[in-house]
Amino acid sequence: MKDIALLDKHKSLNAKIVPFAGFQMPVSYEGVNIEHQTVREKLGVFDVSHMGEFLISGEHALELIQKISSNDASKLTDGKAQYTCMPNHDGGIVDDLIIYRMNAEKYMLVVNASNIEKDWNWIAQHNTMDATMRDMSDEMSLLAIQGPKAAEAMQTLTDVDLKNMKFYTFEVAEFAGVDKVIISATGYTGSGGFEIYFRNEDAEQIWDKVMEAGEEFGIKPIGLAARDTLRLEMGFCLYGNDIDETTSPIEAKLGWITKFTKDFINSEALKKEKEEGPKRKLVAFELDERGIPRQGYEIVDENGKVIGHVTSGTMSPSLEKGIGLGYVSAEHAGFGNKIFIQIRKKAVPATQVKLPFYKG
Repeated sequence: MKDIALLDKHKSLNAKIVPFAGFQMPVSYEGVNIEHQTVREKLGVFDVSHMGEFLISGEHALELIQKISSNDASKLTDGKAQYTCMPNHDGGIVDDLIIYRMNAEKYMLVVNASNIEKDWNWIAQHNTMDATMRDMSDEMSLLAIQGPKAAEAMQTLTDVDLKNMKFYTFEVAEFAGVDKVIISATGYTGSGGFEIYFRNEDAEQIWDKVMEAGEEFGIKPIGLAARDTLRLEMGFCLYGNDIDETTSPIEAKLGWITKFTKDFINSEALKKEKEEGPKRKLVAFELDERGIPRQGYEIVDENGKVIGHVTSGTMSPSLEKGIGLGYVSAEHAGFGNKIFIQIRKKAVPATQVKLPFYKG
């Protein structure tokens, strides 16, 4: 088990600590629903320092990134970020990630914690053009400061104009008295805010100043459990649940990050799948009756025939109803279509809906 830089801080705040992706991580403090609503209404701070950060640099950096990623990174300019995925050779996904363009020959890739070693090896294996690679995961910490009050609350800590930062842009600047902090207008909650990348040795100072600056706005520390309910209300995919080595970006409705204007790993097969239509699709659904859909539950039709499985599900704190994502055979997919979630011995009716579940 690896320790994040602020583990003792979380313990002092009586966080419930659990093993997650090879790290000891705070899963909750006061409880999921309270923490969830804090982010939706005010602001909260998540320690997501378990995430991985790779630096790809040199004259062939973009060439390598274009080969391994489905989105078109040539569209990035300095200070812009892009959501993308790395397809494997078999129609599935190695990982989803965010690419940050620092300059024309320097990019930061932020990958999922559970996939750090796998992703590094995958990228290295395809680095035939000798781009320079550096794994910074163990040196960096990452706080996600999320919620509608985030910009106003954090403005005292930096000269960067937080309120007017566009989504998926970033600046490298002083923050909380620390220089060279990456301030990114990104997040996994759908309630606005920032992700702040910095060196481990500055973690305590930044955490304390963030909590101090946010105090009058109602800031609270938020655990990974609420992060999951927040992202699910937006319909954001979670690697290991909704996407993995066996799910294609076309099935997962990630066609918008799959650009066939360039060649990338497995692009021909994915293009064919898009043209012919996938055999199954990731759908979003709300339960019509009381119940909580869980990962792995069967999805059945009106005759009880299994047509798919739930990949993510919860009782939505904002909507106070059961919501979920799951794959169903393509002929059963469609907004408004009825499906049934097998919860214990009961087939609970559900309606397929457009994302996001939470409209804000």
